[in-house]
Amino acid sequence: MTRRPIDITVPDLTGRRAVVTGASDGMGLRIAERLAAAGAEVVMPVRNPAKGEAATEAIRSRHPEARVSLRTLDLSSLASVAALGAALRAEGDPVHILVNNAGVMTPPNRQTTTDGFELQFGTNHLGHVALVAQLLPLLKDGRGHVTSQVSVAARRGAINWDDLQWERAYDGQRAYSQSKIALGLFGLELDRRSSAAGWGVTSNLSHPGVAPTNLLAARPEIGRSGDTVGVRIIRALSARGILLGTVESAGLPALLAATSRGEFYGPSGPGHLGGAPAEQELYRPLRSETEAARVWDVSAQLAGASFS
Repeated sequence: MTRRPIDITVPDLTGRRAVVTGASDGMGLRIAERLAAAGAEVVMPVRNPAKGEAATEAIRSRHPEARVSLRTLDLSSLASVAALGAALRAEGDPVHILVNNAGVMTPPNRQTTTDGFELQFGTNHLGHVALVAQLLPLLKDGRGHVTSQVSVAARRGAINWDDLQWERAYDGQRAYSQSKIALGLFGLELDRRSSAAGWGVTSNLSHPGVAPTNLLAARPEIGRSGDTVGVRIIRALSARGILLGTVESAGLPALLAATSRGEFYGPSGPGHLGGAPAEQELYRPLRSETEAARVWDVSAQLAGASFS
């Protein structure tokens, strides 16, 4: 099957500063590259310096005028998030775009972050909550826009309030869904609270559909020594142009969301698994403002984050 090329037009971003987490490979790298190609100065906070250097070299090889730079960030460590925040605040440059893209998915066994949180909840959600709080002064200065990357896994599931850290009965997939639901609720609540308080910050959500990214690939650092069966099937379907997206197309909803003011963006194909990016209806677990306020309060407390 011949796959029809999919792309979007990115507006001129000259003079804008963007921060993209998880930009050392996969769709995060594509998002960072497209923002840089549009003229933005792109800050790429990475956990692995070697991968980060390879990513910036790849961007510069295709876009010699690109302004990209690396910083150190481990989202599973609140101390690392605080250090990045302090460094960027010391630089003093406003942040105009923040893309909360990095994440981990379904480690085979329950693991915890440096601070003792379940790994997916702590990395995918609490790390980004802390990052937004650290960068809030810079986002205010830049009248910034925050896009948080959720997942088709947020279509169903709920916050496991009775066992938020999955200590009693770990289920990797449900814990992953929870982390993405929590991040989505937080992202929407950020927009509401900014509007109410006059922060000048806007916030929306995106999801990549399903594509052969590295989330389900071999990840020795989380105990996955080989690729999962799931990612092998996804690669085969994607290569044949069947239903699913590609790594390139998977980054487009976040790119569109980061440069638009709609609420929620994802692929527009069947089941929203692949296809051109478009605005779409919020998943049901993301619609409760009461749940979002509760997630905001609990997450800020857990992450030690202040939004005053």
